[in-house]
Order: sequence, then structure tokens, then C-alpha cells
Amino acid sequence: METPAVERSQTDFGSAPNDRRRLLSSSSLSSNRIINKTGEDLGKVRDLMIDIVYGRVGYVVLSFGGVLGIGDKLFAVPWDKITVDEDREALVLDVTRAVLEQAPGFEKDNWPDMADLEWGSQIHAYYEVSPYWQYGSERRP
Repeated sequence: METPAVERSQTDFGSAPNDRRRLLSSSSLSSNRIINKTGEDLGKVRDLMIDIVYGRVGYVVLSFGGVLGIGDKLFAVPWDKITVDEDREALVLDVTRAVLEQAPGFEKDNWPDMADLEWGSQIHAYYEVSPYWQYGSERRP
């Protein structure tokens, strides 16, 4: 069973894996490509959703399809489903294009309430990862 990212970061707190950076600015990820493990293009980073209560990235909003941003669909992908590939300067989402095409998505003018835990639970279940608010971090006062 794979260890959740939160537990990995706690156990490896003193050093970044393979001498990689542990922190990246949101602007360095903005508009990055999102690919799957085989290198297939899945879209671009549209936004990062930060949970200010837990102090962590909750979702990467992925823009997929369309041409020059017109007709694209947006998807909220749990951060725990994403890895960063610094060599390819891309985020890696471990799903096929077909899985992404069937994922719950939304239009750029009609965003869901991402603070809604029921909605969030459905998104996490679709991507087969545990909701981040259920482990690894204490709620801040």
C-alpha cells in the first residue's frame, strides 16, 4: 500500500527526495503542463486551490480540451493525485486521458463550492485518494 504524500513528507522532512526542491511558488506551477505517466498531454494548470484551514494545496484545477482556452473544461484534481516532474517541467497525473474525460468537471463560469466536503469526498473517491482533511494535519485554531 502506498504511503500518503503527507506521511512521506513528514518522514522525509529533513531532505527533499533525490535532492529536489521541497517548495515551489504557485507562479512556477501556473500554466504548467499536466501529463500522465506515459507523457500524454492532459492539459494545463489553471489554478491551485489552497485550503487555508489546513495550510495545504487541496486541488489543482486542470484546464483540458478546447483551443486557446475556448471550449475547455475544468477539473479539480486532488493534490495527492499529482506529482511534480521537475525534469519535464510538468505535473504528472496518474490517469489515462479517457479517465480524465469521464471525470466530474465544470465550466469556467460555473465553479463548484470546493469547500463543500460532500463534493470534495466525491472528487477524491473518483480519483481513488483519501480526502486530505481526514488525515495528517490538525485543524488550526
